[in-house]
Parts: sequence; structure tokens; C-alpha cells
Amino acid sequence: MALALAGKNGREEGVPALAVLNALPHPILVVGGGNAILSANQAAEIFFGASAAVMQRDGLERLVPFGSPLFPLLEQVRERGAAITEYRVDMSSPRIGSDKLVDIYASPVTVSDGYVSVMLLPRSVTEKIDRQLTHRGAARTVMGLAAMLAHEIKNPLSGIRGAAQLLESTAAEEDRGLTRLICEETDRIASLVDRMETFGDARPVERHPVNIHQVLERVKTLASSGFARKSRIHEEYDPSLPPVLANRDQLLQVFINLVKNAAEALEGQSDGEIIFRTAYRPGIRLSVPGTRSRVSLPLEFTVIDNGPGVPDDLLPHLFDPFVTSKANGTGLGLALVAKIIGDHGGIIECESQPRRTMFRILMPTLEQASDELDPKEAGSS
Repeated sequence: MALALAGKNGREEGVPALAVLNALPHPILVVGGGNAILSANQAAEIFFGASAAVMQRDGLERLVPFGSPLFPLLEQVRERGAAITEYRVDMSSPRIGSDKLVDIYASPVTVSDGYVSVMLLPRSVTEKIDRQLTHRGAARTVMGLAAMLAHEIKNPLSGIRGAAQLLESTAAEEDRGLTRLICEETDRIASLVDRMETFGDARPVERHPVNIHQVLERVKTLASSGFARKSRIHEEYDPSLPPVLANRDQLLQVFINLVKNAAEALEGQSDGEIIFRTAYRPGIRLSVPGTRSRVSLPLEFTVIDNGPGVPDDLLPHLFDPFVTSKANGTGLGLALVAKIIGDHGGIIECESQPRRTMFRILMPTLEQASDELDPKEAGSS
């Protein structure tokens, strides 16, 4: 099938319809009788995680969860012979993943009875990006709080610790446990303040071209010999991935934090597994604040574990400061991760369901990041 378009000389030129559909950023399906899939564009292949040939073979019933609102919607379109729109439809399933919230635009195809075109507009990406911008605002609020607390708390803490050490030298043996407790608790509070100070560090960060796979291999070595030694770690790398313009130490900090969280979630689980995945996913673009330019975020770095998942009530606030499900947690780890990724011009998101929790980082390529980089941050790269 081809579309008739006017050429430069006014003549009609045939353009394959599938080529036009593949140029569109949204998943599009053409569904025939018996809900057979007749055609699917490239965005649909990415959304459903299957090739067009596989989707045509399996049909819609095996692609979409049983009881999905999409099925009655198709019947309504066929009965009325008119287009119908339905908003915020959850199409999540074990096959295509969680958090698949979409708007559905379904319209009859006039060339044949019973044919329906279906366009899906994923809402999750835009909502996660909005949430990420909120996380950045929260991190900036903590930056001011951290700067104030660091100055106001650390000075008296050093005095308290010094006084406790003096008391310990003259205290009876049975009382020295209390003085040591004072020292340990002041050290713990000082450590917490040090972590909060990180949020207040607004100095430009030196960035260089970084091979993300070398960073992940370093993290794997540290994790396998330490906090994640009881879990299996697998890699699913795209070897053709270009370098990312980043601070290597900060990226190490990000992934060590994510893997440590995964390992703690897998504690006591005999089949615990952590997956490192990298991929190139064109299509996600963000506006740069204060300018009219837009930056693409095609580099995707993912950490996946098969633990119990993140509680539903915690998931929307996971990257907010002081939010944690750990009994002894501070709630600063993921907030710091979000700040670091945001400072690098990227975003981080989390999808979670039982037996599959996925932290996905999207970042610009080296060339795109270099175009937006402040000269002070360029370092020696």
C-alpha cells in the first residue's frame, strides 16, 4: 500500500504507508477481524517488545492482557463506524512490563470492514519526566537545608565528641560504655550531615568521555566481592553504545547505590538476580530550561532485580529526600542519585512489580551533552 503525495514537480509520488507510520513516534497497530494484527510500526515493536512478524503471528489476544479495555473499544469502533478515544488505559502485563499507561485513539479503516487502526500515546514517560523535574526541585530545596545544617550542626558535634572523650579518660569502667555510645552517635550524625553536604555542593563537576560498560564492570567487581556476593549478576550490554560525557566517580556512586539497594531487596532470597542492561533508545527528548532547545536522551542504562518490588505507596516518592522503606535508612541515597543524574542532564525512573524492579537511567550522548555543557564543567576533556 502507498500514499499519494505531491512531488516537487507537482506529480504524485508513491510513498509506502508503512514508511510513513514508521516515521511516527507513537505505537500504531492495524487490527483486523478476529483481532488479528495486520500491521505494526517500529514504535509499536519497541512498546510491545516484539517484532511486527511476531505480533502478526500471535494476534492481539496474546499481546494485550486478558480483560483489557482495548477489546471492547475495538468492538465499539466497529459497531459505530466512528473513531473513539479512551484515556489513561493500563496495559501493563508480565510480557510487556509494568506502568504501561496509555491514551488510546482507535479509528475504523475505511478500505475494509472490520479493520481498525489503533494509536497508543504512552503517558508514563511524560508523567515520569514531570515527576523527575519535581525531584530536582526537591533536591535543590535540600541543598539549601544541607548547607545550613552542615554549619550549624557539625561545630557543636565536635564539641560533644571531644567532651565525651575527656570524660572517658576519667570515667569508671562501667561508665565508659556510655561515653563510647556518645562518640559513636555523634560520629553517626556527622556522617549523615556529610552526606547531606553533598546536596549543597554546587561546584562545577569535571566531566570526560566515559565508557559506561567499564563503570558497570567496576561496580560488578565491587558488588560481587561484597554486598551483593549472594546474588547473581548478569550483563546485557549493547557493545556499540557510544561514550557518555560524565564524571566517572559520580556514575560509580550512582550504580553502587542502585546495586546495593537491589542486593538488600534480595536479602534471604536464594534465586536473587541482578541484571545490568545498556541500550540505545532514540525518541525521548527533553526541553532545556531557559532555552528553546531540546535534548535527546537515547542512552539507556538499567539495573533490574527480581526482588519483592517497591511498595505502591512509596513508588511515586521514591526519589524524594528522606523517603525510605529501610528501618535504618536515611532516605538520601536515591535522592542523591536523582540529583547526580539530573546534573548530568538525564533522568532516572523506576518501574516495579513483584519479581521485577527496574531502575532506568536515560542520558544524552557525548556530542549532545558537550553542546549544552558549561565551559567550566568541561575539565580537561
